[in-house]
Amino acid sequence: MSVDMARLDAFMGHFVTDLGATLHAGMVVIGDSLGLYKALATGPMTAGELAQRTDTDERYVREWLSSQAAGGYVQYDAATRRFSMTEEQAFALADEDSPGYIPGAFELATASLRAVPDMIERFHNGKGLGWHEHDAGLFHGTERFFRPGYNAHLVQEWIPALDGVEAKLQRGAKVADIGCGHGASTIIMAQAYPKSSFVGFDYHAPSIERARKAAKRAGVSDRVKFGVATAKDYPGKDYDFVTVFDCLHDMGDPVGAAGHIRESLKPDGTWMIVEPFANDRLEDNINPVGRVFYLVSTLVCTPASRAQEIGLCLGAQAGETRVHKVVGDGGFKRFRRATETPFNLVYEARP
Repeated sequence: MSVDMARLDAFMGHFVTDLGATLHAGMVVIGDSLGLYKALATGPMTAGELAQRTDTDERYVREWLSSQAAGGYVQYDAATRRFSMTEEQAFALADEDSPGYIPGAFELATASLRAVPDMIERFHNGKGLGWHEHDAGLFHGTERFFRPGYNAHLVQEWIPALDGVEAKLQRGAKVADIGCGHGASTIIMAQAYPKSSFVGFDYHAPSIERARKAAKRAGVSDRVKFGVATAKDYPGKDYDFVTVFDCLHDMGDPVGAAGHIRESLKPDGTWMIVEPFANDRLEDNINPVGRVFYLVSTLVCTPASRAQEIGLCLGAQAGETRVHKVVGDGGFKRFRRATETPFNLVYEARP
């Protein structure tokens, strides 16, 4: 074996970065859970001052702050021995209403890693691992990770990019949100379009219960209902608008789901499909965003699909061509990419 030392050194540099990032995920979850970021965002503090503000142990907080400074998530002033956050760091780590809020992504990541022992076994036997079989932190982290993006884009950009949908919603439309999870997408739409009625469906009963509580807190429970159902058997007909956010690729039988959605729509209805950004070819997805989606897809999305009836296993990097085929096989005649972000592709399907 002939090893190029320069290339080995470069690879080991990647390793150190990845190892630090892996452990750092747990530190973000700790900081988020204890309110350390939110407290530090109010102004520079020593470890002792932050510990006192958050009712935590100073020694642990000092070590945590040191890790955050080394990772570039907080600032450190050696002269005053105080830590602080830039406006950008606070925007991403301490403001839950910001479109760039990221702690939910780390909660999702740490929760999904708890499935590693199960997935080692699945790699041998080829069986699936259902969404409901994961640690509950995955459900909470997923909602917190996706909600900022939905807040930033759903009403402002995605719905206006669809043909005639925004006007229908403003007048009053009947809407079904399939695979709604904790209901973030459903509630955001209900708040924006008070004349429309919304129902969210998900097969995971604990998520539906949380969605109902969230709707009540948001003051929209009179116009938003939630029910336990799959994408192939949810009730109701003559929907003006059906949405599926970041979950078509998780379904075991997405073609069957597409067919049921087609039957549930009015003849002039619209189906909006939001999927992770992906190109059609693997070589075009070998980048930082593609890496994240392939990692989550290996631990969560692909085994979730395989745990279901057909297990088509589209994966989180399905790409437009495969999604188009699923939609067409489900009976839709019109399909187009309506808009996109660096993290999502938004499709419009019409009967």
